[in-house]
Amino acid sequence: MRKRTILLSLIVIFAVEITALLLFMFQNADILQDAVQVNEIVHLVQSDWNKMENHRNLTELEYVVLDRMGEVVFRSREGLSESINEAVIHRDTMMDIYEGDLSVGKVIIYNDSPHAVVVWKQRVMIVLLAAIILQGGICIGYMFYLNRRIVKPFHKLKGFAERIAGGNLDIPLEMDRDNLFGAFTESFDMMRSELKKARLAEAKANADKKELTARLSHDIKTPVASIKAASEVGAALTDSERQKDNYTQIIRKADQINALIMNLFTATLEELKQLPVTPVELKSGELEILLENADYLHRASVSGIPECLIYADRLRLQQVFDNIFANSYKYADTEIIILTDISDGYLRVSIEDYGGGVKEEELPHLKEKFRRGNNSGNVEGAGLGLYISDYFMREMKGELDVRNGKKGLKVTLLLSMYGGGNHI
Repeated sequence: MRKRTILLSLIVIFAVEITALLLFMFQNADILQDAVQVNEIVHLVQSDWNKMENHRNLTELEYVVLDRMGEVVFRSREGLSESINEAVIHRDTMMDIYEGDLSVGKVIIYNDSPHAVVVWKQRVMIVLLAAIILQGGICIGYMFYLNRRIVKPFHKLKGFAERIAGGNLDIPLEMDRDNLFGAFTESFDMMRSELKKARLAEAKANADKKELTARLSHDIKTPVASIKAASEVGAALTDSERQKDNYTQIIRKADQINALIMNLFTATLEELKQLPVTPVELKSGELEILLENADYLHRASVSGIPECLIYADRLRLQQVFDNIFANSYKYADTEIIILTDISDGYLRVSIEDYGGGVKEEELPHLKEKFRRGNNSGNVEGAGLGLYISDYFMREMKGELDVRNGKKGLKVTLLLSMYGGGNHI
């Protein structure tokens, strides 16, 4: 309905513009004199000829009266043609004044058609200009409407797709129910929710596999240790070189089995190498956009960010901020304060909530894989956010520091400044 109204308004304004232009183009510059008033002037002048000092103009036209010698005996106002030559040049109307059959003078009736045409054209131009301004205003307003209702939602979808591609499934897609794409974006957010459930199930399965690997490793290492110990005792007690060689072989195989078990452990720690990090030169001003994207509940206040160049991967840094804010939302659920400063070749970004923090003995373990604080309760999570963020920061030649602040948990990012030498 709104689109139809705007389209109809533009069509009406366009029709008014075309009409004004046609009138402007084809308007005749000559406006005919009013013959009735001309005859009335001649009649009045002839009636008052012998008493012109008492003559009064009773019409809407302006005129000058000349006697037979060309002298002015009456003028309705100043600035009119006062001679035959001036009247011819100005294309005024000239009428003879008679007494009987004798011509005694002339009436020069002012031709105001040029002035009337100018006034008329000015009015047409005003109408045309007003229509153009109104049309431009409607177009600009509609452009802003399209930008707000269509372009911006698509930009949000682009950023949302980048996050999904980067593996971040915690930040929901903001939706406007009045938006043309409301249902469309809701489908995308449902996809994110389902992917997040699948990712959590995958993380749980990986954790279960890790736990199973740990149990099997323990179960295997115990008998292997017993076999190795018995073999060492047997090798020490026997006098047969052949038996000593057999025991030595058993001991070596036991050590090999232990090495394989340790390799099995360390293999689970190599998964992050599949996530590429490509740091480039970024302006510090871009951090404000990244922080606003991560703060989707609008709970943070950001102080002025110092202007400098940093060495970072924009997508991975966005994931780091997303993980930190998501943790704060889930576990603290308070306002967030962000402070920035430059120190020792790093741009420091400190993010602190008011949730009271965690126990001091838990702090060293928060960046470990599958580790979560005791305050996590029944809140869903895989214990990977800070672990992945720490990996990304190290790959960008920066640091991630987690400690208890004055009000709550305080996470500080040390972003390497470009040209500061830290990334070389």
